[in-house]
Amino acid sequence: MSKAIILDKDLKKAGEAQLPERYKDINSHNLYLYIKSFLASLRANNAMAKTRGKVSGGGKKPWSQKGGGRARAGSITSPVFVGGGVSHGPSNNRNYNLKVNKKQKKLALQYALLEKANANSLFVVDKIQVESGKTKDACALFKALNQRNTLFVADLFDEKTFLAFRNIKDCYLIDGAELNAYLVATFRSVVIEKSLFESITKEG
Repeated sequence: MSKAIILDKDLKKAGEAQLPERYKDINSHNLYLYIKSFLASLRANNAMAKTRGKVSGGGKKPWSQKGGGRARAGSITSPVFVGGGVSHGPSNNRNYNLKVNKKQKKLALQYALLEKANANSLFVVDKIQVESGKTKDACALFKALNQRNTLFVADLFDEKTFLAFRNIKDCYLIDGAELNAYLVATFRSVVIEKSLFESITKEG
């Protein structure tokens, strides 16, 4: 059974916590759909080209319909002219948002946590806190994990802890309200406070 690693205040292994048995039955497609939706929501959607209707000018027929030896033309805004509109260009009217319901979001997060537990990269601590507020103390805690990069999740971080971790390149701090499947899947390891872990994994 998949287990999270319980750590003491120095981030040393102190035990294990089992994930609910039902996590094994979650389909990985829930995680795929959530990540796809999350990344789609980040798209700026600002690429746009002017169509012939948006290009200025073109009120006068450029030359006579017949007698000039040239193909007939009705407006210089036509895509065939330099400076004319663009055919089939990008439009910022497109909506990239993909709907994922609450149940799928919950299942995606649970599956992401299961994957981290299977990789021995899900850690649980009583409290994530650096009372000194010093970066060197936060670095010492991070190095004790021996992980490439880590997501730290707490109910609410105090200012000193935030300042201590702020300048560490491979650490990212979020409050429990910001936790999502994309962040869990992105980072190599996750350290989460015990109260928050129990809240997420409880039955129901």
